Formats: sequence, C-alpha cells, structure tokens
Amino acid sequence: MGMTIHYSGRFKEGASLSKMIREVQDVAEANNWKFHVFNPEFPHDIPPGVDKNLYGIIFSPPECEPVCLTFLSNKRMTGPTQVEHFLEAPNEEERKFAYMLFTKTQYAGTDIHKRIIHLFKYLDKQYFDEFEVHDEGKYWETGDSHILEKTYRKYCNAIDSFNDALQNLPNKEGENLEEYLMRLARMVNKGKKD
Repeated sequence: MGMTIHYSGRFKEGASLSKMIREVQDVAEANNWKFHVFNPEFPHDIPPGVDKNLYGIIFSPPECEPVCLTFLSNKRMTGPTQVEHFLEAPNEEERKFAYMLFTKTQYAGTDIHKRIIHLFKYLDKQYFDEFEVHDEGKYWETGDSHILEKTYRKYCNAIDSFNDALQNLPNKEGENLEEYLMRLARMVNKGKKD
C-alpha cells in the first residue's frame, strides 16, 4: 500500500543512451540522490535473444523506492529485480512482468513525486518510445498539484488508520491471521472499531 508510479516503455531508436544517463546523473547529483550507472551504451551488434545485461541508470531519492531507467539489449525498459525474477519465468504471463516497473513515492512526499513525473515527461519526449505511465497520484495525467496532494493525504490516512488498528486492536481468541486482517480491513473501511 502506498502511492506508486507504474511505468513501462522502450528506448527510442537513434537516441543516445549515454546522453540520457548524463542528464539523469546531473539531476540526481543536483538533488543529492544516490544513483548507479550500468552499461552506458547498447551493444553495436545485438545478438539474437536477450541477455541479462542492463543498460542505463537507476537513482534513489530519499524515502523513495529506486527509479529504474534501465533497459535490456532489446531496448525494453526493465530493472534488476524484474530481470532476476521474471525474464526467464516458466510461463508467458509471468515473463510480461519483466517489463513492468514501479516506484513507490509514498514516504518521499509529493515534491519528490512531482520531480520524478517531470523528469519522466522530459525523458519521454527525448528518449522513450511506447512509454506508458500509471500514476496513482494522477499528476502524470493532470499536472494538478491539488489532486496529487488530496490523493497523497488519502493514502496517508488509510495507512495511518491501518497502523492504528494494528497497534490498538488485539486478535480475538481463536481468530487466525487471515480473519484478523479481514476484520482490521473492514474496520478501517468503516472508520470504526468493532
């Protein structure tokens, strides 16, 4: 649970990966964000199939999950976790997850969330093809800070309510974990304790 940005896409033919990396690195350094650069150039002779080498950069704003701007040799966006767990999954449905990225911004706050979205909008024009974003804060779609703030508060209230319920409501005798969590969820939804 928590506000998240989901995204996917591919690197644009003819665009410079090393230039994108330098620009993102400049943004990360200006904001004091940690970053890691993988291979700075795609291979000139792309072999058939896809290897597990990553190309691009990852950065981590404070209190935020890492933002992966990394690609496979087929130029599709992915991340280290996706490669490790889904690239060679046994079935096709699971393999699709290799190309679905997300970063949770809930604890980083709306300012960081907006900075990431602004960076995505710039990179989309310059470097990405087929770039799709689902922003739970609706800032990607609307550019409206008020909607983002309202959604952020809603998520915070839900998390706080659930945490409060966990801390203040014990298990009933004979209640298993699933029953307990379902009771907590019902109470949070109702906004009252039973």
